[in-house]
Amino acid sequence: MDALNDPVARALHQGAGFARQYQRVALVFQGGGALGAYQAGVYNALSEAGCEPNWVSGVSIGAINAAIVGGNEPENRLPRLRQFWEMVSGRKIWAFTPDGDLFRTLRNHTSAWMTIMMGQPGFFEPRFPGPWMELAGSAGATSYYDSSELQRTLASVVDFDILNSQETRVTVGAVNVRSGNFIYFDNVKERLGPSHIMASGALPPALPAVKIEGEHYWDGGIVSNTPLQYLLEQEDNLSTLVFQVDLFSARGSLPRDMRDVLGRHKDIMYSSRTRQNTDQFRRIHALRHRLAQALAKIPPEQRSAEEKAMLEDLSDMAVVNIVHLIYQQKSYEGHAKDYEFSGTSVREHWEAGYNDTRRTLRHHDWLALPTTNDGVVVHDLHRDDDA
Repeated sequence: MDALNDPVARALHQGAGFARQYQRVALVFQGGGALGAYQAGVYNALSEAGCEPNWVSGVSIGAINAAIVGGNEPENRLPRLRQFWEMVSGRKIWAFTPDGDLFRTLRNHTSAWMTIMMGQPGFFEPRFPGPWMELAGSAGATSYYDSSELQRTLASVVDFDILNSQETRVTVGAVNVRSGNFIYFDNVKERLGPSHIMASGALPPALPAVKIEGEHYWDGGIVSNTPLQYLLEQEDNLSTLVFQVDLFSARGSLPRDMRDVLGRHKDIMYSSRTRQNTDQFRRIHALRHRLAQALAKIPPEQRSAEEKAMLEDLSDMAVVNIVHLIYQQKSYEGHAKDYEFSGTSVREHWEAGYNDTRRTLRHHDWLALPTTNDGVVVHDLHRDDDA
């Protein structure tokens, strides 16, 4: 069917048209290991609809996906994302998996166990004899795996000259090991390289800290698993559409066994604090709005130069529209879902992100500009609504 006559294609491109009302279109990627293929699927659908971001930010695996998107020309982004995810999920688990949740659970457990024992191709490999047998202060004494393989992988899927051209803004979050402070590496402020991306994903004690300019950094997810706050703190007054792509859901069922407890604990620990961030942004926005109203009551001829400048600034307050997509765990996935890299699961995660985003874009009324009174609006994906 011709794309122009396909109602779904028309709806998707309409949604992308609404996105172009915004001065900034941002992708915000949470950390979550193997679940990060869901984010690749989200970008896949956005790209097909002609909705390309001009800012990508991420933590951990989200930082890797962000670097691949921001570090390639638009036509090469999907091929490089596929290259990365096919590489890290390339190990064969079983030749055939029978239908049924029981067999998928066994397959996933086997895959996760193989990751623990063998590492993951193109990503990390286990240290031998292991950190407990190493001398304190030695290179292998502070992590179970060596991630130097990831540096070679990043060099093959990311063009760091393109990434640092600032055509697309790229920010990744990490934690300073000594100070405990969260830091954002931003290509607008400094030149980013493989080490900055690796630092954002250096989750201890599995992976070693990454040294950058004399300081050591760990995975940003230790402090904040979603870099939304950094975007909301920008003072450039640009209308912004954010696709926030989370891999752990804050909402979930009451655990019924220890496997459920471990999985639910991880979900809560790494889920984003979107409401906390947006509530704070709304409070600040409301205060700025009231200040603008108060200044407007002063007769123009009585306003000082500072008050005139402030009123002009406050009259042009940015609006932020957040479209929130959250990966929904399958019944056969356990607490090891973030380090279960089987090709079957990675393809499922990618497809889920792709389909969820297509449904979201068909609700193009969600993408309309909020009013300045709103400040920030958050939309959640309704998975059971196929309208």
